[in-house]
Amino acid sequence: MFIDHISLLDFRTYRMLQLPLRAGVTVFLGSNGVGKTNIVEAVDYAANLGSHRVSHDAPLVRVGAQRAYIRTRTVRGNLQTVTEFEIAPGASNRVRINRAAPVRAKEAAGIARTVLFSPEDLQLIKGEPALRRRFLDEVAISLRPTVGTYRSEYERVLKQRNSLLKSALRSRSDENLESTLAVWDAQLAEYGAQILSARLKLLSRLLPALQRAYTGLADVAKEVSFSYESTVLGSVSAANVSAAAALPISSLQEYFVRALWEARKAERERGVTLVGPHRDDIALLLGSIPVKGYASHGESWSYALALRLASWYVHRDEDPSEGAEPILILDDVFAELDSARRHRLGALVANAQQVLITCAVISDIPEELGDYALVRVSPGVAVYESEADQDTENIGDR
Repeated sequence: MFIDHISLLDFRTYRMLQLPLRAGVTVFLGSNGVGKTNIVEAVDYAANLGSHRVSHDAPLVRVGAQRAYIRTRTVRGNLQTVTEFEIAPGASNRVRINRAAPVRAKEAAGIARTVLFSPEDLQLIKGEPALRRRFLDEVAISLRPTVGTYRSEYERVLKQRNSLLKSALRSRSDENLESTLAVWDAQLAEYGAQILSARLKLLSRLLPALQRAYTGLADVAKEVSFSYESTVLGSVSAANVSAAAALPISSLQEYFVRALWEARKAERERGVTLVGPHRDDIALLLGSIPVKGYASHGESWSYALALRLASWYVHRDEDPSEGAEPILILDDVFAELDSARRHRLGALVANAQQVLITCAVISDIPEELGDYALVRVSPGVAVYESEADQDTENIGDR
């Protein structure tokens, strides 16, 4: 799939922008802070209904405006779909699909799919476990949307269970506590087992893709691996992840309930749920050494990039049909790669159906990308470089 046109109205720094796109590689070139990332952020928003840079929508609306709009036309095989998102902080976001009546934004999920790497992804290596859990869940949900429903239900039950534990901590009363906890335990295990299973299945597929991506980038003999640190199953090594992924949901539920029972005393003393996928982590390894805290900055950057490329490979393997390949977005990726790794990355992605790249220095663009469209970006403006493209270019309103 690819997006062949994007329009922005009052989005970030753009009062108005109309920009044709095309299949293949497009490079957005400009100095830091001129708005290159804003364009690819809008593309990613149209696919994932959220920003990779902020957790709420207010910063997406241009200063002085009340709402922002993103309009995209997605091409998948012979099918074209136009989506227009209305971003209204403090209200419900809406979307129009093929100019029909507005519906809830989530109705547009899956029309476009993206895999995005950005500098923020370095926190997948160096940051808190919540970021790695989020990475796993987002990829799992994009492959199997029902996982999102399980996660929402799990979070609802977890909130109720934590409220009960905190209430019991304050009152010190045991009356009906165990019977009520048993009800929440069963529901938490029901939804938590589904999330755990989805993560393990994803990890079993992600492992060879990660090894392929890192080797392709770094061209070194170091083995990349991981272990899944589960509060239900314990530490699950890469060697055992396929076996763990094959466990039936019923078995995972039993393990879950047992782990909750074993943690009961500690949970009651602390007033919080200590067992479940919300407490799990992934230990990322380079050779036998943890990447976090030990790897160099360059190795950490390459590992984070390899994680995103691995998720792209998994998506492509999931659905190899024409037009199904996700759009690959590489935001400021070359700045932290040495020359050799820039060239290897160019070779890895050159044949993708659509790649959108932001870059500040034209000399960083590897020749392995082949022919690409070049869009020069300055504040509020995006213009195609080639004279031949002037009939399709559109300059944003300053």
